[in-house]
Amino acid sequence: MRLKTAVIDIGSNTIRLVIYDYEVNKGMKEVENIKTVARLRGYLTPTNEMREEGIQLLITTLEGFKEIIEHHKITDLRIAATAAIRQAANSHEIIQRVRIKTNFEISILTEEEEAYYGFLAVVHSTPVLSGITIDMGGGSTEITYFEQKQLKYSHSFPFGVVSLKKEFMKNEVLTALERAELTEFLNDQFRSLPWLENKKVPIVAIGGSARNIAQIDQQLKAYPIAGVHQYWMSKESLFSLRNQIIDMDYNDLEKLEGLSNDRIDIIAPASQVFCQLFDTVQATGFLFSRKGLRDGLVLKELMNQLDAPLNKEHVFQNSLKELFFDYSITKQNAEQIKFIAEQLYYKLTENGVLAYSHEDLELLKKASCLYYLGEYIDSDSSSEHTFYILANRSIDGVLHEDRVKIAAIASFKSKSAMQQYLRPFDKWFTKEEIQSLRELGALLKFAYSLNGSKRNIIKKIEINNHLQELEIILYAAGNTLAEENQAEKQKKHLAKAVKQPISLTFIQLRKDLHTIKTLS
Repeated sequence: MRLKTAVIDIGSNTIRLVIYDYEVNKGMKEVENIKTVARLRGYLTPTNEMREEGIQLLITTLEGFKEIIEHHKITDLRIAATAAIRQAANSHEIIQRVRIKTNFEISILTEEEEAYYGFLAVVHSTPVLSGITIDMGGGSTEITYFEQKQLKYSHSFPFGVVSLKKEFMKNEVLTALERAELTEFLNDQFRSLPWLENKKVPIVAIGGSARNIAQIDQQLKAYPIAGVHQYWMSKESLFSLRNQIIDMDYNDLEKLEGLSNDRIDIIAPASQVFCQLFDTVQATGFLFSRKGLRDGLVLKELMNQLDAPLNKEHVFQNSLKELFFDYSITKQNAEQIKFIAEQLYYKLTENGVLAYSHEDLELLKKASCLYYLGEYIDSDSSSEHTFYILANRSIDGVLHEDRVKIAAIASFKSKSAMQQYLRPFDKWFTKEEIQSLRELGALLKFAYSLNGSKRNIIKKIEINNHLQELEIILYAAGNTLAEENQAEKQKKHLAKAVKQPISLTFIQLRKDLHTIKTLS
């Protein structure tokens, strides 16, 4: 099944066209993302009538999007309008005029629908099991609370970053008095929802203002990898950045790397909203999600077409499909390497060679499926390509720190190479964590060698921990010549990592006999 679909999101601040491509074996991929800053909220009169200039701007923008949609030959299209149109007293007239001019049918989302679609995107694209989502647009702010990826509560506040600026900021900079008034207002609003207080869970923020907060923080910290999806900020980082932004004048904000020109005048109230919500929730951290309303709309449609829920419990597995597809990874071979790596890990921990850690095992399992995926680009430099791709590519269900750990394990070539790759991250990991990554990387490199013929013949592993040596016994359903040659070359990395010599015994499983080969 293949589906090409488009979503037009008519927000209070921006109007955006996003085109998606979905394949069963690959998953959903965003292929186009085009936006225009319309600030439709600003065209509402005191009686909430949208002025003619705003309606014309909307129609002109949609006519431009229509040409792009026709170029891509897309027939599956949904157009969703949020607060600016929803709050407009003449919304019926707006929809009718758009229909006449463009033949587009606009659906005005209810507050509940807008909150739900954001939640749906978050639980299908982040590892957060329980949390608070906030999607702050120009004219409304949607908040949800979910537990174990199940929606519990949702609410839409009738204010957004554009309306807050209009109400609380007289000029281009948020003054101390205006900030105090805004804080008091937000405090009253958030505490009107008893289910928000003291939840002590992460906040997952959606939308352009949250994206800009993440981008600015990364620029100020000279962040060593790419991407803001699933970027994590501590309370200290979030509040410190808020203070810096509020202290800046307009000229300073214009020079601030990571801040979009169209958000210079609204970033200060936006940062105050995030911090006030953080305090109300007593949150454990602040996470940005690039996936939001538009993605939720498409996910819901896919659920309807597939007549089954998409698996939100295993977000990483859904992302893995796309990696397998993009880098021509054979699922059977990846599963075999994962099987061997798991068996080695269990046996080494049972023998006291490694200390068991559930977190380490999960990292190893993820990295096992992606070992040396950089071979797709160039076999001679597959280790380097593997680390760069995995460290810099957004992987749903994996936070940035774990992404770098997976990259280090899956690209393992030698201790010195790993040290070189991790040099930009010297403040991220302790010496003990780096040693653990080295052990896991060496184990995975050895596991990879045990499928040298790509025939998936290793069926069982045993390990005997003698006083002076580790004996690894490998049972194979077929000739092991390729596996023997590769394993003998690669066992040295594992031996150095665990500080014990290793001998290998291959037992060839046959119907009529067992052939035993021992390599010391």
